[in-house]
Amino acid sequence: MSALFQPFQLKDVTLRNRIAVPPMCQYVAEDGVINDWHKVHLAGIARGGAGLVIAEATAVSPEGRITPGCAGLWNDRQAEALAPAVDAIKAAGAVPGIQIGHAGRKASANRPWEGDDHIAEGDPRGWQTIAPSAIAYGAGLPKVPRAMTLDDIARVRADFVAAAERARNLGFEWLELHFAHGYLAQSFFSPHSNRRDDAYGGSAENRGRFLVETLAAVRKVWPERLPLTARFGMIEYDGRDEETLSDAIALTQRFKQEGLDMLSVSVGFSTPEANIPWGPAFLAPVAERVGRETGLPVASAWGIDTPQLAERVVAQRQLDLVMVGRAHLADPHWPYHAAKALGVERAAWTLPAPYAHWLERYKVA
Repeated sequence: MSALFQPFQLKDVTLRNRIAVPPMCQYVAEDGVINDWHKVHLAGIARGGAGLVIAEATAVSPEGRITPGCAGLWNDRQAEALAPAVDAIKAAGAVPGIQIGHAGRKASANRPWEGDDHIAEGDPRGWQTIAPSAIAYGAGLPKVPRAMTLDDIARVRADFVAAAERARNLGFEWLELHFAHGYLAQSFFSPHSNRRDDAYGGSAENRGRFLVETLAAVRKVWPERLPLTARFGMIEYDGRDEETLSDAIALTQRFKQEGLDMLSVSVGFSTPEANIPWGPAFLAPVAERVGRETGLPVASAWGIDTPQLAERVVAQRQLDLVMVGRAHLADPHWPYHAAKALGVERAAWTLPAPYAHWLERYKVA
């Protein structure tokens, strides 16, 4: 019996297998409002057989977008546009999730195919970025952000709560907080970007305060029966990995105390000088340690693109879920083909019944 195709239950939500589609930004929203492209994209992937489909990184405020084309959830018009996507994911048999976040000092950027760098000063498409401290990321993102005041911190925390409430009301059943990738939350935790001398800077405990407070505030409005998860950069690959990982695990234990149900383990991406050891499932050993020391279920999204590798990291209990992203773009029916490759009996039934019936009946390869 394939470990990858065993159901996974978290709170009152049961996934049909251990395959999840992570958030993948499409960069074609208008004023934060998704369109027909997003709906086709999400529905097409959901019908492929994954257990969980998480909608792309969705900004909690206009300033929190990575690019002008990023999705948002700070007003009712944006929520109305997301409703059909939620219904389509459910209709395909997958659990609908959404990731909410704030891009911080990496915001106000051009779309990847238009430069993937900061929008030039004076360009009306751009905006003032904010961060824990007035420190630019560097490389192609040289814009110096405005250091956040305590009022800013309270406002952004409230923006997360409001977005979580809208997600709840839309019928999303899985909420992921974006605490990774050098965006705002990660910037608070990382000493590369946080040089504050108040309660939100200095010690690892203080640098994690914004994340803990935001999670706790969201937990109050997100239904207890539904999973509340986070994607968090546990390691930077900057030469001080053991210290960073130990601090991150301690912070994750605080997350668990505040009601976090699962963690998606990622890289911090807080400095362009990081020396990341790209390779197949390179974060699986890190995730295994995080799960062992915190007791939380764990997932990861990096370098897992073959059925055999996905099966191995689940069977060896390094990961509870595998986040398969770009491979789903190349093959929306990746779970079906994975089931066939792993010898799952009646693999066609990993797909929704209207497809599975025909494939099984006529023994389509």
